[in-house]
This record gives sequence, structure tokens and C-alpha cells, in this order.
Amino acid sequence: MSLKDFLSASDIAAALRECQAADSFNYKKFFQTCGLAKKTASQVKDVFRVLDNDESGFIEEEELKYFLQRFDPSARELTCTETRDFMAAADHDGDGKIGADEFQEMVHS
Repeated sequence: MSLKDFLSASDIAAALRECQAADSFNYKKFFQTCGLAKKTASQVKDVFRVLDNDESGFIEEEELKYFLQRFDPSARELTCTETRDFMAAADHDGDGKIGADEFQEMVHS
């Protein structure tokens, strides 16, 4: 399964263009532009499963660094600051990882 099964290629490309420069990633804007914010809770959780590269049921900080590359392999890595900020925004229980429910809440916040 691919993210393009859920989101349009043109929307993904537009979202990636908005955050090409280092430290320009804004998760709320990214979710809006790529169309993820318009998806149902169930669809967002399906996308989460695609983003969970190691299929652990969580997205850990190391996986989060490659978040943009899950949308397009040629995209840049998130910077350390972007990765920490993204994790802090989503990790509501403070366990150092993002679960599907936490991800869905963040996308729809």
C-alpha cells in the first residue's frame, strides 16, 4: 500500500514544495496541503500504518526524521529541530513515540 492510494500525487507534491527549505516544515500546513486533514479518522489511521515503516504500531523519532521521504523518496529529511517539534506536538502521553490515535488527533487538530 502506498500513500498515493489515499492522497493525490499533485497534493503530495504541493505539500512537499512548501517545506523544501530546512526548518520550514509545518505539520498543520503539510496535512492541509496534502489533503490528509480532510480524511476520516479511519483513513488517517490507514495512512499511519503506511508511515509506520517498521510496523511497530508506533512512529518513533528515528522514523519521524524520514517522514517526508515516506511521501516521496527524493524529499529531504526533517531537521533535528523539526523532528523534535513534530514529536512534541503528537506525543500526548510522553512515551517518546506516536501511536495511531495520537497521529489521528494531531492531523485533525
